[in-house]
Amino acid sequence: MADLKAKLELPGNDAIELPVKQGTEGFDVIDISKLGSKGYFTFDPGFLATASCESAITYIDGDQGILLHRGYPIEQLAVESSYLELCYALLYGELPTKTQFDEFMSTVKAHTMVHEQLAFFFRGFRRDAHPMAMLCGVTGALSAFYQDSLDVNDARHREIAAYRLVSKMPTLAAMCYKYSIGQPFVYPRNDLSYAGNFLSMMFAVPCEEYKVNPIIERAMDRIFILHADHEQNASTSTVRLAGSSGANPFACIAAGIASLWGPAHGGANEACLRMLEEIGTVDRIPEFIERAKDKNDSFRLMGFGHRVYKNFDPRAKVMRETCHEVLSELKVNDPLLDVAMELERIALNDEYFISKKLYPNVDFYSGIIMKAIGIPTSMFTVIFALARTVGWISHWKEMLDQPGHKISRPRQLYTGEKSRDFVSIDKR
Repeated sequence: MADLKAKLELPGNDAIELPVKQGTEGFDVIDISKLGSKGYFTFDPGFLATASCESAITYIDGDQGILLHRGYPIEQLAVESSYLELCYALLYGELPTKTQFDEFMSTVKAHTMVHEQLAFFFRGFRRDAHPMAMLCGVTGALSAFYQDSLDVNDARHREIAAYRLVSKMPTLAAMCYKYSIGQPFVYPRNDLSYAGNFLSMMFAVPCEEYKVNPIIERAMDRIFILHADHEQNASTSTVRLAGSSGANPFACIAAGIASLWGPAHGGANEACLRMLEEIGTVDRIPEFIERAKDKNDSFRLMGFGHRVYKNFDPRAKVMRETCHEVLSELKVNDPLLDVAMELERIALNDEYFISKKLYPNVDFYSGIIMKAIGIPTSMFTVIFALARTVGWISHWKEMLDQPGHKISRPRQLYTGEKSRDFVSIDKR
């Protein structure tokens, strides 16, 4: 099967043969990289049928509801593993041994602090600035403080940068939150887990002792796991595109954060909470359900269905169980959470939702969990970025580790004016 070819007939040319590449899973891929020599490009807006790279990190089968990280099913990772174990697997290809994991965790914890001078950067932001604006800025600024790991052609530099980003992103994310509410920054605690340390930096204050709730800690760790990577999505492709130019890793991750900020990408769980706010109370749900079914109404139920997963989101089952654990533990009295739970019940039983496979997705449940914990909606995408950093940096490393990588340069179908002569302004 290695010599499989596709035959393409072009106007005015003899038929040409294009190599067909096969991965370990998924569709076969027709290699069109030499097509330009025949005077043709392909046209694929949104890259719906274009493989931009080879990758061994994550595999998705949206029709079957499958998500694998390094071959491991996401359902098993979320229940049996931890976020830092997954980080190791994404970075190195295999789950760590006990010795490897202890060393990895120790190194990550040793780099959780950020340069003290970085705290002064926040003073340049308005207090009401969106946390994603701050996170994007300070992440890019890391390259001004950690100049000893910026040589992207040095494998050791790439590894150091990866550790630093995974270690410091929770600290930066918590600093964005603390600054926005006027509270002092809380230093990381290396005696806590990765998720526990983040919760401490988010909710602790200097004048009181803070104890991490283990159920909330596990829920946060699962949110990190379920958002760690998702193949060649918009933000990951952005990181790869920026990295292909040789840009430093901190700039590349800042570019990924900017891409993630878009409401069509990382803002889905935030949009879900805004929808719940629009519905307001349980008694108004039937009205909005009917609007969602009306093709002529612009209203859409956010947090249901998924662009990639046409059957069900494999992450949602784990997140659903975690969501109910958190709500049971906290016993939060919030009408919006009542709305969310009733919406979930309807979606899982209403024939309209079942026939169209509009099941609650991971964004629906993660948004509810974070609201119950007390995290404001403006921080939802920041936490998404925190979790996704390891996926971004893993793809960045993989790309640079591959021999013969090139700067990315998509082609276009030009539809502008043909060549014409310039006319001076007094004659126009």
